[in-house]
Amino acid sequence: MSSLDTTNAVARRPFPGRRARFGDVLLQGVAGLAALGATFLVGLIVYKIVQGSKLSLSTFGLGFVTHIAWNPVAGHLDFGAGAFLFGTAVTSVGALILATPLALAVALFLSELSPNWLRGPVTALVETLAAIPSVLIGLWGILVLGPFLLNHVDPALHSALGFIPLFGPATYASNVFTAIVVLTIMILPIIASISRELFLGVPGELKEGALALGLTRWEMVRGVVFPYARGGVAAAMILGFGRAIGEAIAVQQVIGGFTGTHLLWNLFSPGDTIGSKIAANYQGSQTGLELSSLVYLALILLVFSLIVNVVAQVIVRRSARRLGTSA
Repeated sequence: MSSLDTTNAVARRPFPGRRARFGDVLLQGVAGLAALGATFLVGLIVYKIVQGSKLSLSTFGLGFVTHIAWNPVAGHLDFGAGAFLFGTAVTSVGALILATPLALAVALFLSELSPNWLRGPVTALVETLAAIPSVLIGLWGILVLGPFLLNHVDPALHSALGFIPLFGPATYASNVFTAIVVLTIMILPIIASISRELFLGVPGELKEGALALGLTRWEMVRGVVFPYARGGVAAAMILGFGRAIGEAIAVQQVIGGFTGTHLLWNLFSPGDTIGSKIAANYQGSQTGLELSSLVYLALILLVFSLIVNVVAQVIVRRSARRLGTSA
């Protein structure tokens, strides 16, 4: 065994170099139980959702994922997640496209450009935005944002981009585009806060060296800050994307809702997502098959959330490994 291997083996001991004490053993036991408890809780959630969706799984199989139908009328029961998956993808991707440049701009301002007296208050306000309950943001979307977009923004977008089917005529304040803007507001502080910490973590000597070579501040940001933090920024974007996928209450308040019998290509028409459909219909489900189909939607949402978190973890670890190697 090499000296490096021996060092690593010693470092893995719970209490290297000294006799274990009761407090140390107790701390390790409590921490281990907490980790096992969290894992057990996730397992219980998965078990309950799979159990609740068994009827729909046996009736529709995997075809439920792509089938476009939602007919709860007795005698014509037919359910599918296709339309809601499409709505979830459109709203989440749209929110990510809008939020990412805004969040990066906020993070750059707070880390590189803002004066010291302004940095603290603005940072606190950005982080406070993430703490506002989603139901309040949804209510604000109904009362303020939706009418404003309907009267000013939606007509302008339709006039300029009406040749694209996504930007058709606007007739309702509660529509897919309003949901996209609401989700943008909700995920922006997540991406901005993480990106700000990443930008602040760039070694000062790298930035000072770039400026000493004659680079402008923007060239330094583009050539040093962004490459150094790109892995973490990508992970922050994925976490924000996962937040947008799973949001239910705020989206259900502003998206309008529809029957789910076809794909909606107009951003200015009412729509639905997986989360908003579950929130709107779970308590009022009339049949066991409809209830099981709603839980099937929850299972799809859970799988997406797990995938998003795993991908984010992989990106963070690869980025950390690359930086550690280069260092």
